[in-house]
Amino acid sequence: MKRFNIITILLLALIWSGCSVSKNTALPNIAPGFFRNNSSTDSSSIGTMPLKSFISDLTVQNLIDTALVKNYDMQMALKNIDAAEILFKQSKLGYLPELKLQVSANSSRPSDNSLNGLSLNQFTGSTHIEDYNANLGVVWEADIWGKIRNQKAGALASFLQTEEARKAVQTRLVANVAQGYYNLLMLDAQLEIAKKNLKLNDSTLRIINLQFDAGQVTSLAIQQAQAQQLVAAQLIPRLEQNVTLQENALSVLIGTLPKAISRQSRLDQMNIPKNLNAGFPSAMLSRRPDIKSAELALTVANARVGVAKASLYPSLVITASGGTNAFKASNWFNVPASLFGLVGAGITQPIFQRGQLKSNLELAKIDREKTVIQFRQSVLNAVGEVSDELTKVEKLKTQYSIAEKRTQTLQQASRNANLLFKSGMANYLEVITAQGNLLQSELELTTIKTEQLNAVVGLYRSLGGGWN
Repeated sequence: MKRFNIITILLLALIWSGCSVSKNTALPNIAPGFFRNNSSTDSSSIGTMPLKSFISDLTVQNLIDTALVKNYDMQMALKNIDAAEILFKQSKLGYLPELKLQVSANSSRPSDNSLNGLSLNQFTGSTHIEDYNANLGVVWEADIWGKIRNQKAGALASFLQTEEARKAVQTRLVANVAQGYYNLLMLDAQLEIAKKNLKLNDSTLRIINLQFDAGQVTSLAIQQAQAQQLVAAQLIPRLEQNVTLQENALSVLIGTLPKAISRQSRLDQMNIPKNLNAGFPSAMLSRRPDIKSAELALTVANARVGVAKASLYPSLVITASGGTNAFKASNWFNVPASLFGLVGAGITQPIFQRGQLKSNLELAKIDREKTVIQFRQSVLNAVGEVSDELTKVEKLKTQYSIAEKRTQTLQQASRNANLLFKSGMANYLEVITAQGNLLQSELELTTIKTEQLNAVVGLYRSLGGGWN
């Protein structure tokens, strides 16, 4: 009959095992139909392109490859994945019973004047008791309310979250490396412009000095020409400083000591892609690692609510142990006389724990509600980022076209001013003004070109590209 009762309890535990006591909260569907200022019906997106197909420059590819191996943020993300994987593997063993082996030997001597001492001496003729025990114990908790299943689901989601976190680190790292390299090319171009302008100012200053010697201009002309020359001269050490700082920052980003960065290309050789399809927001959300991480965070929160609620219900624990036990070492392994066995089952229902279990449940529900809010915010941020980058790409294209025309006009104006100045048909102020305007226009053109390149990379990252 006792064996029947225990078997009945085991069967009921298996039937109830996996019962859910809480209802999961579903993800809200808040993705818009289109991005702002982008109503294209083309579902293709640059976010699906492999990294090396999107960024074709070999130097940038090599820098990114180095960063993915040596960058310390990336290494930390990989270690987090390793740690989460260990926890997930451990959670998969939750359905198995605990198994413990215990071996013990003890000797006790009661007082001769105590009841135990008198009884021991009377019945055994000995003044001490020896006890030798070796047993194997099993403890198993039936997953009646799905607590273990929820713990396993939460551990799996946490493990997947670390993988999404690694992807997010990689996408940000890829964008930062590419943008850092483009900034470096911009500084190279600006340094070249400053040196070219300085030579042009030197030529103008020599002509003004000759005119001064001939009595055609005053010393004011020399002073203003020298001042314009010093403007270009001052730019050179400033730009050289910025080049070194950008190289140092890029070196640290790729996980190496500060050093010079080899450049095989020029800023004017970098092409802006023409077809930058963004696709649909719903597809973007399925690719972005931060959105996937927010989705998994809700899975974790649902699991924690399930565990907290299951803690309010009865728990069934079944135990069993068996081994050898003897009062003499010589009889310790005398089988079967020294064998013993014990099987038991117990149901524990929490009644009063000062409100701790209910508080844990309410806190878990609040955390789940916060997770939903954070998911909504993540979606808004993602859609906003894509919209921002799309606007930048569109408007910078217009800005560059205007700035390019302005630069071409000022280049022609500077050449004409120099020719007219040499022939005595223009004064030195017109030459200095033309050269100063040209310098600023060429510097601005390189800045806009770099912003275009950075916006393209930013759009690629915001659409979920860079981790594949």
